[in-house]
Amino acid sequence: MMKLRTLIADDEPLARERLRYLLAEDAEIVITAECRNGREVLAALRDSRIDVMFLDIQMPGRAGFQVIEEVGSERMPITVFVTGYDHYAVRAFEVHALDYLTKPVEAERLRATLKRIKEQIAAREALTTQEKLRAVLAMVQTKEAFRAEYPARLLVPEGSKDFFVSVSDIDWIEAADYYVCLHVGARSLMLRDSIKQLASTLDPAKFVRIHRSAIVNVDRVKEIFHEGRSEGCVVLANGQRLRMSKVGWQSLLAVSRNKRNA
Repeated sequence: MMKLRTLIADDEPLARERLRYLLAEDAEIVITAECRNGREVLAALRDSRIDVMFLDIQMPGRAGFQVIEEVGSERMPITVFVTGYDHYAVRAFEVHALDYLTKPVEAERLRATLKRIKEQIAAREALTTQEKLRAVLAMVQTKEAFRAEYPARLLVPEGSKDFFVSVSDIDWIEAADYYVCLHVGARSLMLRDSIKQLASTLDPAKFVRIHRSAIVNVDRVKEIFHEGRSEGCVVLANGQRLRMSKVGWQSLLAVSRNKRNA
């Protein structure tokens, strides 16, 4: 059941008592504060979360409209004005009050106001849920777009022709001066690119630079050996053994953990 934290603000004790009595009929209303003047209202709003406020217009210290001016209508809880005078109605709605009740407050009229309050809160929650869903969807779409930036194939020149190599088929990549050597099964293909540049274009969730001279396809790694404090090695599914630095070992472990948790 939804519980609405409610504040009653009125300088007249009998008016507060009557409103408290009428509100007690609604199990969703929880009165968390009663205030006698504008200063107490400001303190209550500052110190606790209030969902609904029944605010007298004429109070000592600060009147109801002064309270709204100090807090700002956009930061106010749902506000219902309660007053003995009906000539403030237009101004009340100008500051975005939900409703305007005249004293003495009638039970039937109050029930109608509470219904409007709950409808507005439900509408706000629905809007918030929609905004959250849109934010999640946007994040997913951004991630998908980001993933799509990684190439699925590499164009490799060979003599008078060029051909494509599927990135997923690459076992590991070796640095060779201004070139890199792509190890694809039993084939070794040369590509004019530095290992640093190539590493920046490949998906880091699938390809890890385990050494300054080697990038490995994580899916091809069969075993990891960490030897001492500085270096180790990995063994690929085809039996190939590659040197691995300490930083490379940490990067490979981080990617492996992320793949398990995904």
